[in-house]
Amino acid sequence: MSEAKINALVSPEGALEILSNHEVNRLKDRSEGGLYRLFRQCALAVLNTGVETDDCKDLMEAHADFDVRLVPQPRGLKLELINAPGHAFVDGELLRAIREHLFSVLRDIVYTHSIPQTIAGFRRDDPDDITNLVFHILRNAGVLEPGRQPDMVVCWGGHSIGHDEYQYSKEVGHQLGLRGLSIITGCGPGAMKGPMKGATIGHAKQRVHDGRYVGITEPAIIGAEAPNPIVNELVIMPDIEKRLEAFVRCGHGVIVFPGGVGTAEEILYLLGILLHPDNADLPFPVVFTGTRENAEYFEMIDQFIRNALGDQAADKYEIIIDDPVRVAQAMRRGVKDVETFRRAMQDAYYFNWMLKIDPVFQMPFEPTHEKMRALELHRDQPAHMIAVNLRKAFSGIVAGNVKESGIRQVQEKGPFEIAGDPTLIKPLEAMLEEFVAQNRMKLPGSSAYRPSYRIVSGAV
Repeated sequence: MSEAKINALVSPEGALEILSNHEVNRLKDRSEGGLYRLFRQCALAVLNTGVETDDCKDLMEAHADFDVRLVPQPRGLKLELINAPGHAFVDGELLRAIREHLFSVLRDIVYTHSIPQTIAGFRRDDPDDITNLVFHILRNAGVLEPGRQPDMVVCWGGHSIGHDEYQYSKEVGHQLGLRGLSIITGCGPGAMKGPMKGATIGHAKQRVHDGRYVGITEPAIIGAEAPNPIVNELVIMPDIEKRLEAFVRCGHGVIVFPGGVGTAEEILYLLGILLHPDNADLPFPVVFTGTRENAEYFEMIDQFIRNALGDQAADKYEIIIDDPVRVAQAMRRGVKDVETFRRAMQDAYYFNWMLKIDPVFQMPFEPTHEKMRALELHRDQPAHMIAVNLRKAFSGIVAGNVKESGIRQVQEKGPFEIAGDPTLIKPLEAMLEEFVAQNRMKLPGSSAYRPSYRIVSGAV
């Protein structure tokens, strides 16, 4: 029996959105330079909140008849949804959380594409301008709260995890919530949902009424990782690099649960930044954690990091196995250290301006077969540059796994090829094979994983 589809006229949740005629026309524009296709894709992903899929292309094709239109009103703006998924409604009414997320999508897409035109002299390749753009998007979304004590813990981990790992991530979130800490994740299912769900219970027990569950995503991946229902602040950044910068700028510490290539990409991004000499004395707590059954997984990750980046990279994180209380206590202490440091340095609590991010981590990487084959995976470069190029390798695999453009490239030209120094790519190949064996590449129950990559022998 096919799912019912619903047509609806939706009013904004909260303040009415006010758009200029130019902005409305860009959102309606179906040409290559218009925003209609991007807006429709993100809106459809939000309407599929709670539906487990990790294939953006499949999602778009399954709802090919879905449409979203802007309906200007004398007092603002409404959205007309045509053939919207029925599971987004209760008794014909759109779920309130989904309605909030829909207008968050509208807000961020419009703002992201208008701000470069409004900032005098804005350059897309200037590091300071990129950081300022990240700041402006987060501020416009209401994520940056001046006066609030540091309490934001970033939780990274796989969307494709088993029941026991999910329950563990939820218990860690519960312990964080009991200590008054709030959660930022990539907003999807699995280890992105578990900590938020646990924290809601911890916050309820402590009567924390302003607990925050921030989800930060980007257009190319939102269809594969639709926002989970607990997210109460959704932000869509323009690309993966600005998404990653948003995590480390507004988070006060990071917890990493087991995951696949996306989690590995995040780890390498974070360690590459923390290895910069300018960040040597900057407190930033990082904890890797999982169940007792995950101990070998983190041994593998630890060995991979030490081999690729050196023991100094391993000094940047702590591994805690099967102990949610200890994880939360370590993070609470670490966040307190961040607060003390920021106060002494007179740096903002809500945005980490002092964190040095090398421009090579900020430039968008759009994977193609040529770019993936040309990655500089060799040891004749600083550790942070090895981290940069390994991150790009993982980013390309993520694209081939779940992003519409990457999936199409792999379908048309075959898997992305990755080559380089055998001492780097052999451990990489072994780790990727382990991700596949542990079903960390696809959601449980989905079709068998077909690799979007191929490791080739020999240097570039």
